Amino acid sequence: MLKNLFNLSKSSQSSSSQNLSSPCDTAFYYHKETKHHFTRYAKSLGYLDWANQPNPFRRFDGSRIIELPFNEQDNSCSYSQLYLSASKSLPVNNQTLGQFLEFSLALSAWKEFNGERWALRINPSSGNLHPTEGYLIFDQKALSLDNLANQAIVCHYAPKIHSLEVRAEMPIDIWKKLMSGFPAESFLVALSSVHWREVWKYGERAFRYCQHDIGHALAALRFSASLLGWQLIVLSDISDDEIETILGLNRSQDFLYAEKEHPDLIAVVIPNPKLVDYPLNLPLTAINDINTSSRWYGQANRLSQEQQQWQIIDLVSQACRKPTTELSQILKTKEPTKFEKLFNLQTTKLSAQQIIFQRRSAVAFDGKTEISAQDFYATLAHTMPSNNAPWDALTWPTNIHLCLFVHRVTELLPGFYILIRDQEKIAVLQKEMRSAFIKSDFLWQKPPLCPDDLPLYFLVEGNCQHLAQQVSCDQDIAADGAFSLAMVAEFENPICQLGAWYYRRLFWETGIIGQILYLAAEAIGVRATGIGCFFDDSVHEIFGFQNNKYQSLYHFTIGGAVEDKRLSLLPPYDKTRVTPKI
Repeated sequence: MLKNLFNLSKSSQSSSSQNLSSPCDTAFYYHKETKHHFTRYAKSLGYLDWANQPNPFRRFDGSRIIELPFNEQDNSCSYSQLYLSASKSLPVNNQTLGQFLEFSLALSAWKEFNGERWALRINPSSGNLHPTEGYLIFDQKALSLDNLANQAIVCHYAPKIHSLEVRAEMPIDIWKKLMSGFPAESFLVALSSVHWREVWKYGERAFRYCQHDIGHALAALRFSASLLGWQLIVLSDISDDEIETILGLNRSQDFLYAEKEHPDLIAVVIPNPKLVDYPLNLPLTAINDINTSSRWYGQANRLSQEQQQWQIIDLVSQACRKPTTELSQILKTKEPTKFEKLFNLQTTKLSAQQIIFQRRSAVAFDGKTEISAQDFYATLAHTMPSNNAPWDALTWPTNIHLCLFVHRVTELLPGFYILIRDQEKIAVLQKEMRSAFIKSDFLWQKPPLCPDDLPLYFLVEGNCQHLAQQVSCDQDIAADGAFSLAMVAEFENPICQLGAWYYRRLFWETGIIGQILYLAAEAIGVRATGIGCFFDDSVHEIFGFQNNKYQSLYHFTIGGAVEDKRLSLLPPYDKTRVTPKI
């Protein structure tokens, strides 16, 4: 089997960055160049330059620090309610803002081995490198503290100390103008990426992983908002230039010696949301006023003494910058979840808060743990688009389908399956998928006891553990779990239709799916892990994707975890802390 798969995966690697006539061409060029193959891996430094390992914590020297309170007790909802509408919306204040960030972007634990310590976070990251930075923009009155000026503030979140660093103070009239399309108490949350943190380890493939991490963080934020009864909506029409202006990322004087942060997204958080259409942008005049009328503070810290420059990362970053858009005409109305009964059948005794805090990436599986078909179906159902969390945060169509290698699911035959996450695409995919690896046609059968509304199909029977391992860079975790999967995107058409910037959105969607799978695994008593290393085109050949219309972007696997007992697990914070000076 290895020989056959090896022969299928040979391809010419001669290509050039010259004559790229459009940003879309650049995105396609980058994606092709950064594929792993049996004959070669995507380019990286080839070793870990420990002397220049990036600091995982960005700080802004000279910024005022606002300590956020910790949540002291578990008052959260059940796991199944994470995906459903909350009955009560809590007010915005220093306590709830602290909880919002503690349950999404904060530390979840420290691990220690042989005198070395490293932090884990609520939002997972490729290689635990954490390129994602978080920001809040809100009216200071929400903090419920005495003697606050009548101003709004732009804050960077410092997860190591669970505090906000005030980057800017803006006049309240500019804030009201900025938020004129949203109800009172609404505020903004934003994400950016420090590409260097991933480039340090993964080289040219790092841009992909940064985008995965944005999706994970976005889902974590949306779930955290659910616990508080808040809505979160990505302002998808706003441009990267505008996000840079709001966050001060274009202030070169504040990043004189520091690694650049790249703008990714900004979202509005709405307490007591109504069933109305909110704007997907912010007034440009108010954004410009932030830059000219606000008082800015802080100098970004340098994360490494030296950097290795990767031209292809700069090339794709520039090509995929997002302009101002108007997406309302292409939006597809999402339906309410059809799987509420299935969700409620899951019998976990853990609360949503417990699951969020105990989420870990498995490093090894036991090769024997099974999961039930009911849990398998419920896990996949959570990934289906709906107008419930986390999918209600997105304001663009779904483009990702799940190609599954099923190993140990009771009542299901082992083999290949596919979850088509948009029912309107079933006929198209049935026509497109013609495997060069599987000699017979796919079966396209509904599995036993599968809910009628879940578009899951059994394709071919067989023990596919070895194959799953091979195409995931020969990693045992893809074979030793209950199942693994490849997230395959409708690739060429949406990028050509909407622009190169949409390349990033495809990865964000896979990150959101990944975050759902992480939490779902914890809820059924197993564990999950994301797999960023896989042989791209070999996956396409196995599942019958013949051209650039579809591309595999992310792998994932779920199973019974093997814990490394050499590691000590320590609490994330000393909750009696005094915030250190910076």
